[in-house]
This record gives sequence, structure tokens and C-alpha cells, in this order.
Amino acid sequence: MKNNKIREIILGKPLDPMKSETRHSMALVAFLAWVGLGADGLSSSAYGPEETFRALGGHTHLGLYMAIATAATVFIIALAYNQVIELFPTGGGGYRVASKLVGPYLGLISGCALILDYVLTIAISIASGVDALASFLPLGFQPYKLWAEVFFIGLLIVMNLRGLKEAIQILLPIFLGFVVTHLVLIVYGIFAHASHLPELIPTTVAETTDLASHIGWAGVAGMLLLAYSQGGGTYTGLEAVSNNVNLLAEPRVRTGKVTMLYMALSLAFTAGGIILLYLLWDAQPVAGETLNASTFKTIIASMGLGGEVVNQGLLVVVLAFEAGLLFVAANTGFLGGPSVLSNMAADSWVPHKFRYLSTRLVTQNGILVMGIAALAILWWTGGSVTLLVVLYSISVFLTFAISLFGLVLYWSRNRKKGTQWKRRWLLSALGFVICAGILVVLLFEKFADGGWATAAIIAAMAVFCFYIRKHYRETKQAIHSVDEVFASQPFGPNQEPVEPNQDDQTAVFIVGTSRGGGLHALLWVQRMFPGHFKNFLFVNARTVDSHAYGGEGAMEQMRTEAAETLEFFVDFCHSHGMAASSYLGFGTDAVEEVTRLCEEISREFPHSIFFTSKLIFASDNWFTRLLHNQAALAAQRRLHLEGLQMVILPMKV
Repeated sequence: MKNNKIREIILGKPLDPMKSETRHSMALVAFLAWVGLGADGLSSSAYGPEETFRALGGHTHLGLYMAIATAATVFIIALAYNQVIELFPTGGGGYRVASKLVGPYLGLISGCALILDYVLTIAISIASGVDALASFLPLGFQPYKLWAEVFFIGLLIVMNLRGLKEAIQILLPIFLGFVVTHLVLIVYGIFAHASHLPELIPTTVAETTDLASHIGWAGVAGMLLLAYSQGGGTYTGLEAVSNNVNLLAEPRVRTGKVTMLYMALSLAFTAGGIILLYLLWDAQPVAGETLNASTFKTIIASMGLGGEVVNQGLLVVVLAFEAGLLFVAANTGFLGGPSVLSNMAADSWVPHKFRYLSTRLVTQNGILVMGIAALAILWWTGGSVTLLVVLYSISVFLTFAISLFGLVLYWSRNRKKGTQWKRRWLLSALGFVICAGILVVLLFEKFADGGWATAAIIAAMAVFCFYIRKHYRETKQAIHSVDEVFASQPFGPNQEPVEPNQDDQTAVFIVGTSRGGGLHALLWVQRMFPGHFKNFLFVNARTVDSHAYGGEGAMEQMRTEAAETLEFFVDFCHSHGMAASSYLGFGTDAVEEVTRLCEEISREFPHSIFFTSKLIFASDNWFTRLLHNQAALAAQRRLHLEGLQMVILPMKV
């Protein structure tokens, strides 16, 4: 009880998953989705444009091409991903696209890349945010940046364990502060140089022609392509909406498209505008400062709003909002990562426990794994944003390329009139060429600088997932063979229902989806205790996981399937003249719900003994314990503490 009270103080009171108003109150409208999911994309303007501009070296005049290319690429990827929202309105994004349109194994690669993408979203956003804060602190703060990053990740873990909307509503003022301050700085910074704008294009073209005369047009193209690819981090986050459509308010597809429009407009303007500011204000790197910080400092000083103290104060406000937005973006990793893990768990690529919801209706296991993995990567890289951007960009563009290739295949196969398939095919193909090109350049140029690590991590994850799915498949086949053995059990001749008597000896069976497992337990009890039990009750406590909670239709389907399974056991008993009844419960914790139902039954039927089955593997090790919950043992312990008798029957597979 004490532990539950502490948990409630930290995480909040439990929510009822079966109430439709709970689902509706947690669903995100387009504006809140823009805050919670779009922050990932918008925050990349804090490091993506800087990496692009630095890659140009001394040829900064090429920044104009980069600004235009950046804005255009944002819209191309966003429009292509609108198709993903249409085709997969239940979420899953790149993982679902690859699995359904290309194949399960490329889907696995895409899913692993997405998980790494979201882990790196957390890591790079926190690292870049702390860098922004450190830009107006003394250089002596630098050694403590890593500890600050650990603190902020811990804070976000707790916020997300409390629930989705609470985290977003707390971060909303920060998001709006970033939008307003950066909008003012970009607009002022461009118009302050309005007199230079007419000559900007002719000057850029002349300087580019002069550069080409020295290194050739192929050299210029290579330089542009490298800078364009190294700024690939700018486009990260655009996939967040398609991965989390299930979190959006109805109508989900329309809400998703509006959210994507907000994201594309804000990111294209901010990222393209910042590159233009670098060009117009002749941005130069300063030790201990980000390029944004040094550029914004120059722009604020030129406004003439006050003395040095006022200017420094305004810069602190701007950088604080920038850091804040990066922390909001890190929060996207805690939304998207668990969602991908949940979808992969539904397909048995990762442990099924990643589908389970906490009392606050969040995928607690996924949140913890994402946070711990992000901490590990931050320690390994030392919080280096340059290295994290390489890892991040490769994982993101691998997912982009696979997803857009899937869309190309889809429209190639579905060339129906009235679907505008040609326009959609061309858009998907253009997006695929861009993303695949960036991926190839990054792998080639940055393989030795960290690209190998991304490839190694994704490959290791894929191999581990393959073995997990193999185990689940073998277990499912074994359970199916048990079901087939007991499927031949004949029903008796009796047609009339037999009602249980509260004063009789009662056998209560905690059953799941396997009819064979339930019949195995029933027949074992009858064989071991012939004629002793007169009542036979069946209990099914279904776990409301993230897959079932994705929509009311899924919840109703789960309820129907559970009721049919219980009805089968009751009808079987009635046909043999045995008194029987059933109890059905739903909750986020199967053990909690089983305990509640069993306590209720024991009050109604005081002479009850509880039975359940547990899978026994020939080789029980950490791997099997990781993949299968120990619900039977946990339920037995809880019931024993309540003074109730429970027997676990082994079922070897």
C-alpha cells in the first residue's frame, strides 16, 4: 500500500481504460499534436542548418542554395508522408509501411532504425539543448554538461510516465516561446538586410560560376551534395505524425494532415530562414557557442534595444526557449519510440510486454527503455552533437528511404482511375531518390566517423528481434498443438444450463486465449479430485494494451473474443451437467484484475480453490523469462497474501 501511494504521488492516479471519455480526453487535437510531435522537426533547426553551413567551409555563398533546397525538401517529405497517414490511420508509420508494402524483414529493419531514431531524438535533443544553455554560461560549465543531460532525461521519463497530455501541456509555453522569438529574429534579420536581397541571387550565381572555374561544376555539385546530406538532421521528426496517428483526435487522418502542414510550414520557414541568416550576417564559429547563439547575438545587438545587459538578457531568453524546445523534441522520442515498440510487439519482433499499459495508460516499459538507451548513447558519445547528428541522420534516412520505396511499390500496383496515382507515384519516387541519395552520401562520407556504429546497432537489433520472433512462433505452434489435442474433447448431451450453488465446493480456473490450456486444467482437476468440485467457474482478465487501446473498435473486438472463449468453457461444462459460470475483467495490469475478480468470487463462493496453467519450457533461462510474463506466479503470491488458495498447473511446451 505504501509503495502504491508513493507511485500515485509521482505518476498520478490510475485511469480507467474502459471509459471512452478517458480515450477522448487523451487524444491530441492538431495544435497539441504539433506541440507534442512537431517539436522534434522544428527543434532540428537548432543543429541541422549549422551542420549544413559548416560543411560549406569558406564557400558560404552556397548557403542560398542550401536554404532553398532545405525548405523544398521539407515539403516533399511532408507531402509524401501524408500518404502514409492516409494508408495507415492506426499509426505505425515507417514500420507499418515497410511491413505491409515491402515485406516483414524490411519492416523489421525499418522498425529497428525507427527505434534507434527515437533514442537518438532524445539524446541529440537533450545534448543540443544543454549546448544552447551552455552558450551563455562560462566555459567552466562545459565539463558538467553530461550530468545536466542525465538530469533532464530523468525529468522527462517521470513526466511521460505520468501521462501524455500532462507532459505536452507543461511544455506548451516553451514551444510557443520558441516560435515567437525565432519568428521575430528571422523576420528582422532578413529585413534588416533588405537592401542586399536584390543583389543576393546575381552575386551568388557569379561567385558559384567563379568557384566552378577553379574546381569544376562536378566539384561544386559534390560540395553542395555533401553539405545537403550533412544537414540531413534538419528533416528528422517529419515522420513523427505518421508513427503516432493513433494518438490523434478523430477524424485522425484529417488531424494528422493538418498537424503535418503545421510542421512543414514551421520547419521550412525556420530552417531555411536560419541558413539565410548565417549567409546575410556572415556567421562565424565562436568557442563554446552554437552558430545560432553567435548569429542571434549579432542580430539582437543590431536592434538597438538597450545596452549590453539588455542584449545579453534577450539572448538568454532566446537560447532558453531554444533549449526548451529541444527538450520538448526529446519528449517526442518518448511518444514515438514506445509506439513503434508496441507495434513491433504486436508482430512478435520484441517482447510482448512492450504492448502493456501502465495505470496511467502509457507504455511504461517502452518509456523506460527509450530513456535508458538514450542515457547510454549520451555517455558513449560524450554528448557530442556532431557525432550524434551522423548516427541520427543515417537511421532516419534509412527509414525514410524504405517507407518511400514502399509507397512507390504501392502506387505501382494500384494504378486505379480517380486515385491520382501518377502524381502520388512521382511524389513518392522523388522523395525516395532524395532520401536514398542522402543516405548513400552519409554512409560513404561518414562511415568511419560513426556511420559504422549506426549500421552495427541496427544489425544487432534486427538479429535479436529475429530470434525473439522465432521463439514466439515456436511457442505459438506448441500451444496450437495443445489446442488441437483438446479440440477433440466431445461435448455432452445436456442442453440445459446448470447454475452454481454458493455453498458447494468450487474450482475457479483463470484462463487466457488458449482453449486447450483451459480444458487441460479442467480435466486435470476432474481426474485428480473426482466428484469433489460441484461448481466450475472461469475467469478471464484481459490486458488492455496499447494495441487494443488504439481505438474503440479494437476494444470491442477484444471484449467479443474474450466473451466467446469463456462461453465455450461454460457450454462445455453445462453439456456434461456441471454447474458453471464465467467472469470477465479488463485492466492495464492482468495480475491486479485477476486478484480483484478472485476476491469478488471468494466472497460469493467461500469454498473456492483457484487454478491456472503456466507454460514450462524445456530450457528455462533469462531469455524465456524476458519474453513471457510471470503472471501466474505473481497472481498466486497475491492470492496467498489474501488468504486464498491457488494451484499452478504446469503445461510443458
